Amino acid sequence: MSKATRRFGIVIILFTVFVLLLVAQYFKVMVLEPDKPEPERTIETSSERGPILDRNGRILAMQTRLFSVTAWVPNIENPAYTAETLAPILKLDAEMLKRRIDQSRGFLYIKRKVSPSTREKVRRLIADRKLPGISLEPEYGRNYPEQDLAAHVLGFVGTDNVGLDGIELTYNDTLAPSADAEDNAPVKYGNQLFLTLDLNIQYMAEEVAQKTYEEYDANSVMVLVMDARNGEILGWANSPDFDPNTFNRTDVFAKNNRPVTYAYEPGSVFKIFSIASLLELGALAPDTEFYCNGYYEREFPNADTVHINCLGTHGTVNAQTILQYSCNAGAAYASDLVSKEEFHRQITEFGFGSKTHLPFPGETGGIFSEPERWSGRTKPTIAIGQEISVTALQMITAATAFTNQGMLLQPHIVKKIVSPDGKIIQENKREPIRQAVRPEVAEASLLMMETVTADGGTAHRARIDGIRMSAKTGTAQKIDPRTGNYSENSFVASTMAIYPTDDPRLITYIVIDTPQGDEFYGGRIAAPMIRELGLKLIPYMGIPTENEEVIRHSGVVKLKQQPQVEIGASLPDLRGISKRRLLPLLSHEDIDAIFRGEGWVKSQDPEPGTPVTKNMQLILEFE
Repeated sequence: MSKATRRFGIVIILFTVFVLLLVAQYFKVMVLEPDKPEPERTIETSSERGPILDRNGRILAMQTRLFSVTAWVPNIENPAYTAETLAPILKLDAEMLKRRIDQSRGFLYIKRKVSPSTREKVRRLIADRKLPGISLEPEYGRNYPEQDLAAHVLGFVGTDNVGLDGIELTYNDTLAPSADAEDNAPVKYGNQLFLTLDLNIQYMAEEVAQKTYEEYDANSVMVLVMDARNGEILGWANSPDFDPNTFNRTDVFAKNNRPVTYAYEPGSVFKIFSIASLLELGALAPDTEFYCNGYYEREFPNADTVHINCLGTHGTVNAQTILQYSCNAGAAYASDLVSKEEFHRQITEFGFGSKTHLPFPGETGGIFSEPERWSGRTKPTIAIGQEISVTALQMITAATAFTNQGMLLQPHIVKKIVSPDGKIIQENKREPIRQAVRPEVAEASLLMMETVTADGGTAHRARIDGIRMSAKTGTAQKIDPRTGNYSENSFVASTMAIYPTDDPRLITYIVIDTPQGDEFYGGRIAAPMIRELGLKLIPYMGIPTENEEVIRHSGVVKLKQQPQVEIGASLPDLRGISKRRLLPLLSHEDIDAIFRGEGWVKSQDPEPGTPVTKNMQLILEFE
């Protein structure tokens, strides 16, 4: 036998062995292994994202346990049948799901974090052995029990429990469990975040915002409530809003956190800062007078003439009557008393043109151009609240200078951060920024604003009997994007109120963007809403009104401690128990709790005494 023949024989033998090995491997995978159960997956230490609460400890965001539909593809006997069965339940495309199964060789997520009702449908099919290879795997998710309440403040998280917007995004690392936690701990917990919001005040603000939004068919409505003494935000309403539990079903506009992202021309509310600036600069005195014949007009050396219309013919006016009657001509003439550089510098002392640095993504500082870019009409136009853009947050923050003897305060939305073991990590307190105006200017501004709520003042519809209130209304024309000029039918109506005047406790501000209908003036549509909100806030905050008897109390009320609801081997009788006490059931390891309604438990299914089994479903009807 020749050497070539021997070499050829060796090659044939090696090739035959290789083919036999491939056939054996194919037989092992395709014939023997399909009956092999899904390998046991290592479950990592669970992590619980910290809750977000209001200032009184009421839960706004919490972690819950949801289930994901998963597949171990080698155990799926009929991919087409599996896809056709699951697709309508999970609201997926059957062909696309089959393709995903065909292209996978091992573990596959079919759909992450499904609803309890969807999970129950899948569970029954699995129990009936109709979906071999399909499993339900527990995962942690985020739940917002108050639904759309304070949604723009809270933001939302994605599928992997990572913050995508709002406080959830900004404080993601604070809320997420620390990487330094003990590795052998069964559960790693994140920090608790207490907001400055008061849930009751938040509800009041949102109720007024939604009513205004619907009544005037506006583009949007913003309502802010601030503690005048320390800059804490108590209410933050923004219509339209959304439910962070289903944020992916909401359009981008509804999710826009407009009090920090939307810049607009404030209109005549801004006159309180213009007049205060001129008083602070010493160019304007309380008795300085101007004449309003229905317009402001000034001719410049280059022959350009600036003409600004007023809302009426007010005759002789001073600082107080300029505010009371919202006189454009008077405010514009007053601005002529100072240079544009002085006016710009003093307005920036109130924070305009700069971000407030409240912890929200996307905050804008508004538009306040440098004096060298001003035209001849810029200064008088800014004095009446146009040719400058602001945010609602900037406006209400600037007003803290009037309520704190001229000192501008830093606004706060986060009150404190508490560790899982109850230790205070950070606590935000009253934080002065700078002295914007002298104390006497701040006091004079409040007193002048008080006359705006008197008969004849533009804010008289905001007045509440029995309480001294300082306020200012505004109506600003919007720029028409098609022409670049001011629109004749698109406006921003607003009103700001501070009360009580002699001892400021609250600052409230409402902005109605593009109201529809015959009424669009701030004094006519925003001021009444300020009053409606005030009528709710004053008794809730315990602000005394005139001739009201004040009863002093230590402030300590002893309540009987409510026992914790404990689940043992069988279900207890939960009827008559409040929803708040039962919230821990949402994260119970063995029970899939479904809450329907609000209030107290009316009925439960299964009945009391039913043995507790793993992954059992408990439906609670509240009334």
